[in-house]
Amino acid sequence: MTEALAPQPWMTAASTRRVLAALEAAGGADCARFVGGCVSNAIIGRPVDDIDIATTLEPKAVMEALRAASLNGHPTGIEHGTITAVAQGKPFEITTLRRDVETDGRRAVVAFTTDWSEDAARRDFRLNALYAGADGRLYDPTGGGLEDARAGRIVFVGEPQMRIREDALRILRFFRFLAWYGRGDPDPAGLAACAALRDLTLSLSAERVSAELLKLLGAEDPRPAVRLMEEADVLALILPEAADLARFLRIVDAEAAALLAPDALLRLAAFLPDDPEVGEAVAQRLRLSNAQRDRLAEALKPEPRLVSGISPKETRALVYRMGLRAFKDRVVLTWAAHEHQAAAVQWLALLALADNWERPQFPLSGTDVVAAGVPKGPLVGKVLRDVETWWIDSDFPDDKLALVERLKAAVQGLAS
Repeated sequence: MTEALAPQPWMTAASTRRVLAALEAAGGADCARFVGGCVSNAIIGRPVDDIDIATTLEPKAVMEALRAASLNGHPTGIEHGTITAVAQGKPFEITTLRRDVETDGRRAVVAFTTDWSEDAARRDFRLNALYAGADGRLYDPTGGGLEDARAGRIVFVGEPQMRIREDALRILRFFRFLAWYGRGDPDPAGLAACAALRDLTLSLSAERVSAELLKLLGAEDPRPAVRLMEEADVLALILPEAADLARFLRIVDAEAAALLAPDALLRLAAFLPDDPEVGEAVAQRLRLSNAQRDRLAEALKPEPRLVSGISPKETRALVYRMGLRAFKDRVVLTWAAHEHQAAAVQWLALLALADNWERPQFPLSGTDVVAAGVPKGPLVGKVLRDVETWWIDSDFPDDKLALVERLKAAVQGLAS
């Protein structure tokens, strides 16, 4: 009996039906099937966010089919057969069935095909080569994907070393899929191939490495996969700056205790020493965004030193000066740096106070300083900073009169 997915909301949504109808109008029934993560996630009962569709239609025909249905199509990877359709604000990645013509370990030259088995044969893992029709019917061309998905096995399609030599990124994808889907012991042949060919990762672009690394670290609990990466000497190649695996291992528990969502960038910071220059260097090497670079650098500043027992007043002052995001990052990283978690209640209290405190706006401006008699120029900023420091040290009094009096005293101090 052919297996089928139970009805899925993402499959029956109006946006999904519009895209499938557009493709089927051009290519007939069964010219398009769901593929990859959306299928394997549905099989094991995980949420589906991204919907990928494989089709026998070539990219030009896909674009024409979408236009005929008044849908937007964007050639986001047309050289590899990928078009992104947008229906009711929802993106759908549509890729023509492919077979590899030439591979060099970094990028493949592909030819389009109408053979579903050929498309499956070029995919990395068997659970990633599962297809589902519009009616939910499951297709498993490799013969092992369905069992792998249910058992939490990550097994290469075909011979592991051959798959890796076609694209070295599959080494990192192996560990990423283990982090997200793996259960039990890893496939020994796949793990051995990743270890044997680990040096091939050095040829990968920084953007591809960072994308896979952050996806891996975003799993609910990536620690078993990271340990395997370390044992296979893969971690040392892609993140040679990793100095503290122990802090990384503990940060997952700290996030869970604080009811924080998995934070890939903060977990990356946990590997690194408390040195903003190292954070900036890693961000530059991995081609992270400016925002990610700045966040890493702020999180890895060693000063001011945080302790679990700081007072509410000190906490508010730090949140004001550092900003909420940087303060919370520093709290979680410092918490994870402690081998003993006995002070968890105190760290949690700091996070709760920071979240529940509304950072006030400093009520004075340069205009107020000038009006108090300070001539325009550098002294205005100095006086403003002096008064703001007093205001912070006084725990942010909501008293404009007291601020004005302090401003007057600061101005008088300049004259004396």
